[in-house]
Amino acid sequence: MSQRLLLVSTLDSNQPFGAFTRPFYLGQYLTKYFDVCQLGLNCSTVDYATSVSVGSRSLSSYIKAIQKSIDEFQPDIIYAQETLPGLAALISLTIKKRKNCSLALDFHTFSAYEYWSRLFSVANPLNEFKQLVKTYLAQGVLIFSGNPIIAAGESTPKLVKQWYGYNSNNIHCVGNGVTEDFLNMEITKDSDPFEKLRPAKVVVLVAPKTFQFPSNDMSVSMAIDVARNLESHSDKVQFVVIGRDASDAQQPLPSNIHFAGFLPERKDFINHLRYTDIGFLPFPKQAVAGGARNKTLDYFASRKLVISTPEGLRGLEEFQHDKHLLISGYSAKEVADLVLSAALNLEKYQPLADAAHSLIREKYSWSAKAQNVADVLMSLNQNQLSLLTNA
Repeated sequence: MSQRLLLVSTLDSNQPFGAFTRPFYLGQYLTKYFDVCQLGLNCSTVDYATSVSVGSRSLSSYIKAIQKSIDEFQPDIIYAQETLPGLAALISLTIKKRKNCSLALDFHTFSAYEYWSRLFSVANPLNEFKQLVKTYLAQGVLIFSGNPIIAAGESTPKLVKQWYGYNSNNIHCVGNGVTEDFLNMEITKDSDPFEKLRPAKVVVLVAPKTFQFPSNDMSVSMAIDVARNLESHSDKVQFVVIGRDASDAQQPLPSNIHFAGFLPERKDFINHLRYTDIGFLPFPKQAVAGGARNKTLDYFASRKLVISTPEGLRGLEEFQHDKHLLISGYSAKEVADLVLSAALNLEKYQPLADAAHSLIREKYSWSAKAQNVADVLMSLNQNQLSLLTNA
């Protein structure tokens, strides 16, 4: 009989990107190893397992929903992703006193570090500082609870030691993956959505509006600056932002940048990436772009040349400059010069895109990542059972 896994996250089917991606796809493939129940904000798109929609980001709502799920679903393991679900799960298990249920935490990002890095570059630093303190304390509670942590970023163990003086051997780094529809893109008769921009090469930035974190806003601002530097070369390079409208921009726009809005249909998003020439990750250093991992992997899986600042590769340091992609400096002019050079010599850089695609197929499918997570979770539960037997 399969062990029962309650996966708790902030999954929101109304925003199928960012924080949605990791719990949704891990949950989908974890059904191979566990009887899964997915608990999140809005789980209406979860068609592969039992699900519970909380409907509110409040801690009390999550605690109430988790306690009810513990009673009704009776999980052997709770896998809680990000800070709010982690705190709610820890409190719920403490209240319920369920010794035969293990808890594993998942840190998609190290939030306190992100807030600190942006503190002096945001419009409201006081509010950013308050969030920093709250997340520092909250993640500290989770870290010192002693429960195992599955981290999306390789830097997390180092950051935990730096920020909390806590050297844990119970942090397992399992990054994000890519979906099969990108890995196995089929040739279709769908028309080129960028036809009106041709013969220019199209540079695409995926930057949806996200809850709370301004990293994508920063990337859009930098993309606008880069586009402005290349406005005189609009016959060679055009920029497209997917995930938001031009009305979201906070500054005048050059003529060579366009906003495609949010693409609610998965097939439309895939088609846009299919016809993209260059995947773009213009993140300034202070953006602390943990969420860029999903975009980067999608570009690589689509066999597109990627141009990124160093920050755009956070958590994906295995991909190297001039081997898998092109990495620029942080100034808008440096980025612009590299984009123009690549657009004029795209065939020259195709081997980089091919090398990145091969690495993605080998190591970065969601199926492979779910197996890594399942190994951690199953070993955790076996240890718990051993402790109960010897008690």
